[in-house]
Amino acid sequence: MKFGFDVDDTLINLREYAFHYYKKQLGQEVAIDVFHSLDRLEIHEAFGMSDEEGKEMWNRSVDYIYYTDCPAYPGAVELLQQLDAEGHEIYYITARSAHHGKDTKAWLKKQGFPVQDDRFYCGMKDDKKVEIIEELELDYYFDDKPKVVETLDHDRLKVIVKDQSYNRHLDMPRFKEWTELDSLFKKQLK
Repeated sequence: MKFGFDVDDTLINLREYAFHYYKKQLGQEVAIDVFHSLDRLEIHEAFGMSDEEGKEMWNRSVDYIYYTDCPAYPGAVELLQQLDAEGHEIYYITARSAHHGKDTKAWLKKQGFPVQDDRFYCGMKDDKKVEIIEELELDYYFDDKPKVVETLDHDRLKVIVKDQSYNRHLDMPRFKEWTELDSLFKKQLK
């Protein structure tokens, strides 16, 4: 089977990692409950920043956030390693800018994710991401972003949403923890 995965906030806990980094950099004590109630991807509003200020903060911080100690969600690496060991094809499709492609791929490998160079796609807008996902003829695709998962062909592709505060309005199959998927795969792949 062919599996596709988004990276940020699907395989790795990027937004929460950035939230804690912002707290430290800005010297602000913002409760984690504020983060968990955000209804959009961007986190800057929790710190009283405008969209422009938030964009500037992100651009200043992105290299640190992407390539230091941002954790994978518990069980994500292990599940993808298991799928790889069972012979399934694993694809990574991330909207991170192409400038970050080579370093992102290296970082994922360093974390233990099974990455094959020809199955890694990086640096596209959401509409192009949807095209790539559909061209690959994946069996399963995992993502957190409403703009992506809402526009995929759900008749052929099984789309599963990584639960986040900003996507709870979606009436789609979802999961909170990667360990929840082990039983799903055991039922459907055996």
